[in-house]
Amino acid sequence: VQLQASGGGLVQAGGCLRLSCAASGSNFRPNYMGWYRQAPGNQRELVAGIRSGGLTNYADSVKGRFTISRDNAKNMVYLQMNSLKPEDTAVYYCNVAGSTGWGFPFTSWGQGTQVTVSS
Repeated sequence: VQLQASGGGLVQAGGCLRLSCAASGSNFRPNYMGWYRQAPGNQRELVAGIRSGGLTNYADSVKGRFTISRDNAKNMVYLQMNSLKPEDTAVYYCNVAGSTGWGFPFTSWGQGTQVTVSS
């Protein structure tokens, strides 16, 4: 399963961005789709995740500002980021975990997209 993320960029504090991630491949079931981020010198951390049934989870630092959503028909996951802060600056990675048509589990990572929030 290949992931292609897009939508990063440079924005001023208080602004917004929308990240998109497309999952492609043959005969797979993406059960969990999520976004992680990694700032320089920091470990990669979970930002938000969404299960196939729509259940979501968020890092405390983004609750109320970020919204994750998915389009199951298109195998897409989105992250709407509002009220951005300089501390949101990081490389954002999409992640998909699920099973193949043969029932084998998989997890895939996108290439990362840079989000920079200026103060």
